[in-house]
This record gives sequence, C-alpha cells and structure tokens, in this order.
Amino acid sequence: MNPILPTRSVAKPWGRDALPPPFDGAGERIGEVWFEPPAMLPQLLIKYIFTSEALSVQVHPSDAQTEARGLGRQGKEECWLVIDAEPGASLGIGFHEAIGAEALRAAALDGSIERLMRWYPVAAGDFFYIPANTVHAIGAGVSLIEVQQNSDITYRLYDYGRPRELHLDDGMAVARGEPYADQWHRHLPERGEEALVTGPLFRLDRIDGPPSEVLRPVYAGAPLLVVPRSVGISVGGVDVAVGECALARDIDEVAVEGGALALLAKAV
Repeated sequence: MNPILPTRSVAKPWGRDALPPPFDGAGERIGEVWFEPPAMLPQLLIKYIFTSEALSVQVHPSDAQTEARGLGRQGKEECWLVIDAEPGASLGIGFHEAIGAEALRAAALDGSIERLMRWYPVAAGDFFYIPANTVHAIGAGVSLIEVQQNSDITYRLYDYGRPRELHLDDGMAVARGEPYADQWHRHLPERGEEALVTGPLFRLDRIDGPPSEVLRPVYAGAPLLVVPRSVGISVGGVDVAVGECALARDIDEVAVEGGALALLAKAV
C-alpha cells in the first residue's frame, strides 16, 4: 500500500498566485491544498491554506445540528496551526462582546461584522481550535495547516462584496454571537511533543522525534494521518516529505528520526 495521500489543489479568489516550496501553484490562484481522506479514515480532512486576501466570515454547524436536519454527521469542528504569517496578519474568531441574533444579522448585511469580531495577530506556532458554531475568518497573509471534520458545510455570513452566495438564514440558525474562549488557543514552543486536540471528535498531536511511550498507546490499533513538519519521517518504509500527508494503519508503521517534527491525527 502506498501510504502517501493524493492531493488536490483548490483555486480560491483569496488564494495566492505563487505558493511557497514545496508546493506548485501551477499558474492558478491556489488557496488550499487538500489531502484526499482515505477510505480507512474518512472522518478527517487535512489541508494547507494560503491566503493573499481574507476569507469570508463564516460558521459551521455541529453534528447534532446537521443530524437534526437529516444531513447525517456533517458538522464541522476544525483547528489551525499557523506555519507562516506576514507582518500584521490575523485571524478573526468570535466577538469582542456578546451580540444578539438580530444585531448579528444586521452586521452581516452591512459589513460591520468584520469590526465587531476579535482579530488575533498571529505568527508561526500559533494554534487555534474552532468549535462548531464559532464565527470565524482567516485574514490575509497567513499560511496554516487545518485539521477538520470531513464536512463541506460552510455558511458564509459576509464575503467582502465578492459575488458568492451567502447563507444568512442557515448561518444565523447556528452562529454563536459570543467571545472566543481563551482555552482554545495557545502558542507552541519550537520543540517538544505536544497534545494539541484530545477530542471529542479527533485527536491531534505534534511529535518531536519518535512518539513517547505515553503517546504510543493513544494511537495504537487505529489508523492515523501523518503530516511531516521536517525531514526524517517515514510510514511503512516510505519516506514522507514536508508538504505531503500519509496514512498509517497503526503507530507501529510510523518511523521518526531523532529531532524530526510531525503532526499525528486520528478520529475519536
């Protein structure tokens, strides 16, 4: 089995004409590089995101909300690891103060929602977990890795006048007009094994060298995704380069040289 997942480059109006190595924009304005979710682990989607302009202000429903509408388990919680940021780059998450549904709709319609949101200046190493129902937007000049539930349900609330569909009724039905909780974000040290997400929908860890004896049992006996952040990572004897993602059927298939960094992810 070739463990390297196929990739898909997705053009976006807010993407970049030139991507950083090792990615190739192929002459298009690429905003996302997806790794196709494998049949063995369909619940998770991992992608790189590169922005030259801000993404739409948007919100995602929870599993309970999509199941209540007969859409199945299509909720979306996600997290972001910033890997590069231009000076002044920021992420908009939640609001400075609580805002009611009627006022939130009006702000989405007149564009004032952007200034009501809290914008977090970011740098490489900043990590954010985005629960379902959180209003959010990725600003310009950001490169990040996103790990998310594999769902395509996104409700746009505001899109800077771009000619794309908005979803105000659906979005307002699930959006929380509240500040973003401090517990969901932190800045990672440059080195060291770090538990980034411990559930309830997926697990995400950064490893620094071979996984510790504490971490190995967490991933034993289950398929996992491996995203190298440096050279020195292989899965099933196949080298996995930075910019790739691989499926391992078990943690025992993952070999990590001393000092090599990678992300590990699995469904919970």
